[in-house]
Amino acid sequence: MSTNVKPRTVKLIARFIRPRCEEGLLSVPEMNEILGNLKSLAAKGEMLPAVQPKLIDQREAAEMLCLGLSNFKKLEKSGMIPFKRKMVGSAVRYRNTDVIAYLLANDGEDDAPAEDDTQATESNARRKTA
Repeated sequence: MSTNVKPRTVKLIARFIRPRCEEGLLSVPEMNEILGNLKSLAAKGEMLPAVQPKLIDQREAAEMLCLGLSNFKKLEKSGMIPFKRKMVGSAVRYRNTDVIAYLLANDGEDDAPAEDDTQATESNARRKTA
């Protein structure tokens, strides 16, 4: 079965559903799964393969994100890790499906507002001249 989904169609849909997520109509995992599947459909012509869900530890999650364990822990502490931790006794675990969905949904994020990039560039330029 062939598909006619284009990458720019995926970007348009992403811009439409992100505000719905912020309003609480969609959960973040739902949005990530939708966007991940749409991006895969546009790129490969097929939906994402089913992944066997399992709980992984912090080291495994950090490896999946290509981060060192200490950097992963810092990012989690600062609230930059968007998926929730699960406590199994005193052990911290994460769903591998949440990590995969995050990676796929944020793969090649070039549809973010350009204003943030412009502000960061201006801020860096001001620091260099000061």
